[in-house]
Amino acid sequence: MSAEKLKRCFAETFGIPEDTDFESLKYRGIEQWDSLAHMQLVVAIESAFDIMLETDDVIDMSSFNKAKGILVKYGVEFKA
Repeated sequence: MSAEKLKRCFAETFGIPEDTDFESLKYRGIEQWDSLAHMQLVVAIESAFDIMLETDDVIDMSSFNKAKGILVKYGVEFKA
C-alpha cells in the first residue's frame, strides 16, 4: 500500500504513467524531475503520508529508492 501511494505521488507530480519503472527514477534522470518538481514531490509526499520532511531528507531524496528509505525513518512501512 505504501509503495503504491509513493508511486502515485511520483506519477502525479511528474505526469508519468503508473506503470513506469519507478525503481530506476533518479533526480534529473527524467526531464520532468527538476528542482521545482522536486519541491512539488516533497509536498505531495508530505501530504500523502501526513509527515513533515526535514531539510536534509528533502535534499537527500535523489531517487525513488532513496525516498522509500527516507520514509522508513518517519515510520512508513514498505513490504519487502
